[in-house]
Amino acid sequence: MKKLVRYLKPYWILAVLCVIAVFGQAMGELKLPDYMSDVVNIGVQRYGIEDGVAEKIGAETFARLELLMTADEAQAAEKIYAQTGDVWTLRGGLTAAERAAAEPGLTKAFAVYYALGQAESGVDRDQVMTALAAMDESQRAAALEKMSAAVESKIASMEGQLCSLGVREEYEKIGVDANAVQRASILRTGAKMLAVALLVTVTGVCAGLLAARIAAGVARDLRRDVFSRVLSFSGAEMDRFSTASLITRTTNDITQIQTVVTMMFRIVLFAPFMGVGAIIYALRKSVSLAWVLALAVVVLICLVVTLFVAALPKFKRLQGLIDRLNRVTRENLSGIMVSRAYNAQDFEKERFDGANRELTKTNLFVNRLMGMAQPVMGLLMNGLTLLIVWFGAKLISQSALQIGDMMAYLQYAMHVVMSFMFISMIFIMLPRASVSGDRIQEVLATEPVIADPDQPVRPDPAQRGTVEFRHVGFTYPGAEAPTLHDISFTARPGETTAIIGATGSGKTTLLSLIPRIYDVSEGEVLVDGADVRTVRQHDLRGEIGYAPQKAVLFTGTVADNLRLGAPEADDARVRQAAEVAQAAGFIAAKERGFDEPIAQGGTNVSGGQRQRLSVARALTTDAQVLLFDDTFSALDFKTDAALRHALAREAKDKTLIIVAQRVGTIRHAQQILVLDEGRIVGRGTHEELMKSCGTYREIAQSQLREEELA
Repeated sequence: MKKLVRYLKPYWILAVLCVIAVFGQAMGELKLPDYMSDVVNIGVQRYGIEDGVAEKIGAETFARLELLMTADEAQAAEKIYAQTGDVWTLRGGLTAAERAAAEPGLTKAFAVYYALGQAESGVDRDQVMTALAAMDESQRAAALEKMSAAVESKIASMEGQLCSLGVREEYEKIGVDANAVQRASILRTGAKMLAVALLVTVTGVCAGLLAARIAAGVARDLRRDVFSRVLSFSGAEMDRFSTASLITRTTNDITQIQTVVTMMFRIVLFAPFMGVGAIIYALRKSVSLAWVLALAVVVLICLVVTLFVAALPKFKRLQGLIDRLNRVTRENLSGIMVSRAYNAQDFEKERFDGANRELTKTNLFVNRLMGMAQPVMGLLMNGLTLLIVWFGAKLISQSALQIGDMMAYLQYAMHVVMSFMFISMIFIMLPRASVSGDRIQEVLATEPVIADPDQPVRPDPAQRGTVEFRHVGFTYPGAEAPTLHDISFTARPGETTAIIGATGSGKTTLLSLIPRIYDVSEGEVLVDGADVRTVRQHDLRGEIGYAPQKAVLFTGTVADNLRLGAPEADDARVRQAAEVAQAAGFIAAKERGFDEPIAQGGTNVSGGQRQRLSVARALTTDAQVLLFDDTFSALDFKTDAALRHALAREAKDKTLIIVAQRVGTIRHAQQILVLDEGRIVGRGTHEELMKSCGTYREIAQSQLREEELA
């Protein structure tokens, strides 16, 4: 999984922008409860009055407030106000430092002044103010100290609220619209909330788009590299990885990586920002409720660890089960006609149901874990809400917490829970993605055993078209016994070399060594006078036209399939190849001719037509060496004969190597090789082999009449 991180490097700029967007979204989300707290605490409970720095104060009240302040506090207050008649008005252009210097004294003075005016205080505020005014500075300081001991303990926890009431009382006294002040405060904070909410929306959308772009790019690059690596695989690597497994790795596994990359940028980054930030903001609101949050975090960690431990083994098994289901499905769909012919539908259904049930069982286990996590998280959130409201209400009744702060604390607690919920989802998905990443890396790390040489050899033009086997032996990877033993022969231009033998004698294996589908285990194979292992694969295969035993056609038109090995071939060359392969007739009979679509796998043409198109595709390449691996087996005798005659004329200067089961197809070849259990047991023309090779004679006698054997 770690080795796939390199695929993020091309997108590092987008990744940085995404991190910035996610951070901005998280900070905005964390700021919204703070603004909500201000709306409740200041806008509603304190009538929009934040502190004692009022916009206007009556001259009489200002003088009384100065009596309740120290000399330094009174001096700081006078600096920020200007007296106009009977009103002191807040100066314009104040610096933050000037306002901060005056705020504590004014706030405390307003709170004390208002508290003294209430009936519960048990004193006459006017008498107290008159008495304070009659004292000199030292006497007043001593009186204020005594008053602080008596009054301050009562107003300490409610200073802000009392200050706001005092300022509101003063506004009403001097004719300022207190309701307008409150509305302005609420609207001002609401506007900030709206701006932050819009910022959260924009950053969230940007983060989502950037994360999706990065994930889609990584998935695209992975698919490209996996597909390119698979295209470079030799037969040995294809034997190691099943087709179903490679399909799953290229689709499902890469989709898992894409999903995790998206979540990594959207959730893995967002959740820690939100979780840590919410804890910090919550502690700012109330330290007394910290134990509730700590309890919730401990329970969440236990839940996440439990889910992780339980889900990891199942996720490791899940991808293998998907491989198995794909393999069974592919086999059933490919062999559906065979299943019907043998009435084996019930057996195939049971086989499919077995794989499907196993996958379903594992998926259900994982989904049940997720299903269990959801209500547990819900229960935890509701329990957390109950605890915060219960103990928060006690703190509010003791004036140790404001209502707005409790509401904000509640939201921050929900953010913490949701962050851990997101993290738990990641912990559940990461093991599966890790398994997928390892499976993808396994393909990418597989070096093909067949590779181009560091210093390729240039073929000898004088020997162009010559194919030579020198004491070749071959053993399939993992096999106990060799498939081919000491194979030696030479195929020359202008000649047809035919290979015949019993099923399993190694004919197809021998042919596959020429284009390096496999590499020899012993000896050497030479094409154009050069060992195929010393020549670039592209150059080697450019000299070879190959029609495999199983005629494979691709989705597209007839012309597209014929041009597969020669995209630059013109229409005349394609048509000529089709005529030689005896395919021009049935192509012309189709509605669109060479533009007729070929269905997936060539299912809309017959087996014989597929073989003829495969032969035509090999001829279109105009290669010097033509390899036909039992590609005439589905042809009737008339078409077979016509194709061979046309091929003899068309490829008279080329090297033809034909694998066949029918003696009639190869009896006119200049050289016939008879294979038996991986060894050449006969070599020569038809007539020579009829006299010298018992194996060939048995094959011929089983296929031809007496008069045809001569």
